[in-house]
Amino acid sequence: MVAQCPNCLEDFASPWAVTRHLSQPLTSCLRWIDQLESASQILLDPDPYHGFPMDLEPEALPGHWDIDINVNNPDCPYSDEGVTVNLESDVLESGAESLSGQASKPKVFVEHFKGAAKVYQRGQTFQDWFDMDAYAAHRKENIYYPFASLQDWELGSFLLCLSLSMAAINQFLRLELICLDSLIVRALPLSFRTAKDLWGRAELLPAVPKWQCHIVSMTHPTKQPLHLYWRNPLDCIEALFNHLYFANKLDLTPTRVYNTVDHTMWKYSEWMMGDTAWSMQSQLPDGATLLGVILSSDKTNVTNMTDGRVAHPLLISLANIKMATQNKASSHAFLLTALFPIAEFLHPVRWMQSVLEARLVHHCLDIILEPLKQAARIGRMMSDPLGNLRYCFTPLASYIVDMPEACMLACVRGKTSPVTLAMYKEFRDAFRHPPHTAKLTLDQLASITCDPLNVEGYFDECSLFRLSGVFLPFWHNWPLADPSWFLTPEALHHWHHEFYDHDVRWCLRAIGAQELDFCFSVLQQLMTFQHFKDGISNLKQVTGRAQRNMQHYMVALIADAAPPGVIITVHVLMDFRYLSQATTIDELHCRLILDALEQFHNHKQEVIVCGARQGVKSNSVLDNWYIPKLELMQSVVPSIRQDPADSTNHNNYDAQICWFLDQNEKCRNFQITTSIIAQSRLHQQGTISPTIDADTDVGGPSVDEANLQTDANDLWGPRHTVTNFFKMAQQVSLDIKAAKPLRTFLVGTNTAIHLNVDASIQRIPIDIVAEKYSLPNLRGALADYVEREGRTGLPTFHKPEGPHRAQPDAPLPFDDLRVWFKVCIHVTGKYGHYDAAIFTVNDMKLNQWPASGLKGHTVVEVHLVMQPLPPRGKTTPWAARFLTYIQRLDVIPQRRGSLLEHTTQMHVLKRAMRSAGVPFGDILPLDQLRSFAHIVLRFGPVADPRLTAENSAHSAQVFFLNKYIDKEFYYAISN
Repeated sequence: MVAQCPNCLEDFASPWAVTRHLSQPLTSCLRWIDQLESASQILLDPDPYHGFPMDLEPEALPGHWDIDINVNNPDCPYSDEGVTVNLESDVLESGAESLSGQASKPKVFVEHFKGAAKVYQRGQTFQDWFDMDAYAAHRKENIYYPFASLQDWELGSFLLCLSLSMAAINQFLRLELICLDSLIVRALPLSFRTAKDLWGRAELLPAVPKWQCHIVSMTHPTKQPLHLYWRNPLDCIEALFNHLYFANKLDLTPTRVYNTVDHTMWKYSEWMMGDTAWSMQSQLPDGATLLGVILSSDKTNVTNMTDGRVAHPLLISLANIKMATQNKASSHAFLLTALFPIAEFLHPVRWMQSVLEARLVHHCLDIILEPLKQAARIGRMMSDPLGNLRYCFTPLASYIVDMPEACMLACVRGKTSPVTLAMYKEFRDAFRHPPHTAKLTLDQLASITCDPLNVEGYFDECSLFRLSGVFLPFWHNWPLADPSWFLTPEALHHWHHEFYDHDVRWCLRAIGAQELDFCFSVLQQLMTFQHFKDGISNLKQVTGRAQRNMQHYMVALIADAAPPGVIITVHVLMDFRYLSQATTIDELHCRLILDALEQFHNHKQEVIVCGARQGVKSNSVLDNWYIPKLELMQSVVPSIRQDPADSTNHNNYDAQICWFLDQNEKCRNFQITTSIIAQSRLHQQGTISPTIDADTDVGGPSVDEANLQTDANDLWGPRHTVTNFFKMAQQVSLDIKAAKPLRTFLVGTNTAIHLNVDASIQRIPIDIVAEKYSLPNLRGALADYVEREGRTGLPTFHKPEGPHRAQPDAPLPFDDLRVWFKVCIHVTGKYGHYDAAIFTVNDMKLNQWPASGLKGHTVVEVHLVMQPLPPRGKTTPWAARFLTYIQRLDVIPQRRGSLLEHTTQMHVLKRAMRSAGVPFGDILPLDQLRSFAHIVLRFGPVADPRLTAENSAHSAQVFFLNKYIDKEFYYAISN
């Protein structure tokens, strides 16, 4: 019987083949199944709005809002009794309830800010704005207007978003396949025949926040007129707040999460869980919704190779968007709201030009951000993604910039901290200096009597306070805005750049550039990390990704070769970076971050003593610590508690960039809305079978409403599908027809394992495997395993210990193996090529990875993944599990009984050997695998010159367990 895939409609020989096709991780059909299940769960949920309860009693609006609220109106979905809103489904209802229903997880307690984020009336949804467009009437019959059809719109959107010039689009539209109209070949039924016609139709799409141009006048002349391109940032915030994609990805109520019942141990994972959000909410009117504004700016090149064109964009986002969504570029959580003009001032004194440029940026920000300042003062009514009207305030939560721009925004000079009162001579201090508050800066500016138009005189008087010469900061009239709080630490510029600019230089000088380059070049190559085959000392144009890749290896490579004080200094700064990037941080975690900083300051002098800190140009030893990024590290814990020009015609860059991004945003929004409407019409016509019975009373949203979020996630989210092996394992476990043993399965609570359905080698004799992969004791190890497994007839727990009882040529009840060359481990979404792994060797429930660390686990090298093939027609217990052949790596105890090497604080591993002098090989079931691991050979004071990238991992006997290879692995090993 022929069966079809319900998504791609491909024919298969049987329903089982369709199931197998839908389970393949690299097909779009697997994602289709996930989306279908998500919609089904919403439809079947009797209480689809089961988030946190909210007080929805109608509140008296401020006097400047004249809105008639009639809760008795049947069209109004809110009554005096109140309803719940599905915007924060992950936050609990009560003031002190556990966030986890599982006994295995630590119990936490939540306190909500009472009276926050109230709903006042029904507002407008994302689709309502679409229906209010001037051409909405035309879309009643043709939802793709101004395009003729779905195919017409798809081709038009494809061309608009390709960054093509008008000439290239016209050339495409003149192809015979497109334009030829004859009896033999018909032209494509397009509503546009030229690029100009296509762009004209794009202008008719529903509007997005509108761009405008403002000519900026300055008191000092410039070479060219200054054009500021910008759009209302409040409209951008409202577009994000109202967007359907963020419906279940917003936090609207400040919360305090505690690890203890006495509310003394705080946890931080989102901005709304920090002190700053709670403090800001307490200063707002009762019922107000706090919308934290995030700004980010950085100069960037917009031309390749020639011209040297530079743009200075300003991006805006919402701090309420959950961190996991905020950090994904595919979420489009940051919108471009302005392009600062790039000015060339004609002032005769060169260093005064930078003062004028800083004044220009502050002046532009003052113009752009005025709507947000007004909303922060008096509030504004906005609709959330579900159409609930809320009274919103927009204080500045964070401004993400690099160090020079942070100083410029804080109105301080170089070699001065932008967030504290520390000057360059105090950057070495091991404590945080008092904050440089907004009030202090404004008071200092007010005390200066010189006319600001006298740039040189004003700059000289500012020197007393180490101010930059800006006389009117953009934040001076923005309620709750303070540079000491909104200039938050940023990982790329403040940590990763600091590592490359300083830590790497110390290491190169401490052990020698040639030695360190060689160590990098002979590391075993990993799929997900850059391999530095020529070392790192002569790299050019190093990206942030390359800087992070260096961090993964550096501590292990300098061990034993650099002075102990240098190793400790580098590794504690590495600990600081990893600890500070944890997704969830509590007070104990903050203490560890501060301890890492304290250890750095205790050992930093040894970097100078050994001559590793040298000037870049002079190459002379520096005996100071004038490094601003080091001083900023003191502000990390306080901040935790807060918590496209290639298609232009090389003329008028800024305007064309704005136009291009405007068209892209229009196309994305139009695609989402038309797809939702088309899906809704198909359901109404009955062409799509519902996933539940027609007479089922769901007690919630309609079929159309239930699919809104699913469609938005599919259309707005990332195009690249990352397979969720946890969900895949759950699906396969319910399939009674799935081949046994299951190829995808869960082990413990945090690990999913996946093997391809088709093995790399379907059938191969045991002795050939042993010879091919140099595993002389494979047959004896298998015989011991079969003997242990056959004692009870049930799957047992295995440990790699004790001598082999079976002889190397012991007989086996099977002759052949099925072999896989790779196995996929899904622990935290990290993938790569690793030979080392963590296996559990203790079946006690207390030792659960990753909470237990290495306790109850062992590190091994995996040499083979296999399945014994029993004689046909026989069922045996030893064939019901996938097996691995491993070689054990033992942890070497260090001095004073510690398991960690003193200078690196990493485990030292040694290849376990049997009495015969051969590696300790054994068989372990694959379901005892818990995580990947990364090992780096211990090079010693000088690396063996015979090493290569191919033999380094296999010829060595002693290794470091490299905890820095991955943040999640670091957290697990550090437990």
